[in-house]
Amino acid sequence: MLFTLVAVPALTLFVAVQVPFVSHRHAMRLFRKAIRWYGLVVIYALPVPLIRVRYQDHSNDRSQGPFLVVCNHRSSSDPFLMACLPLPETIQIVNTWILSLPVWGIAARLAGYLSINDMAVEEFFRRAARHLREGISLAAFPEGTRSGGSKMGPFHGTVFRLALQERTPILPLCISGNERMPPRGTMLLYPGRVTLRRLPTLSWADYKDLTPFQLKNKVHDMIDRELAAMEGAT
Repeated sequence: MLFTLVAVPALTLFVAVQVPFVSHRHAMRLFRKAIRWYGLVVIYALPVPLIRVRYQDHSNDRSQGPFLVVCNHRSSSDPFLMACLPLPETIQIVNTWILSLPVWGIAARLAGYLSINDMAVEEFFRRAARHLREGISLAAFPEGTRSGGSKMGPFHGTVFRLALQERTPILPLCISGNERMPPRGTMLLYPGRVTLRRLPTLSWADYKDLTPFQLKNKVHDMIDRELAAMEGAT
């Protein structure tokens, strides 16, 4: 919390002093990079040696996107882990309460984070499509709320309708090991190892003949099977 109170205003000021001299698009790019720098410190530096985070790429996809990143959701620490993704720009699709937080919420709003519950579906599609067309990846947790354990909840279909509408490549991402970092209802972090595993990308050609319902179940099953393999081997 102390790091957040210092780092977020400092990074915001770092971007703000450049705003008069750059385009709005470039300023937003700087701000999203600043948020990623903050996240990298939070997940790779501050919790060491009690918590270690590993990012594994099993995709063989070296393109820069944009992607729709689809993740399972076990913990409130999941949004910080998106800093691991080696993508030029990423914003997140979040729950409304995140945008109302005193420090993190302000930063998220300035970065353009989206909440489906904050706007009409048509407006969400319009804004999300604009970001994708500007080359910005979107990270989503389609369970809607964290599971708090190893069993995944069902996926909601909105982001998959977006993917079909925009023909966006889908990047499935497995998050394992952080269900007690922290447990639901507390801020207590337990020691352990967190693994993020990027799965092979689904291109438009891979899913163009599917309905949103079929697509969400396909991605859900991909992540669920991989998590079972990851956790069965450890």
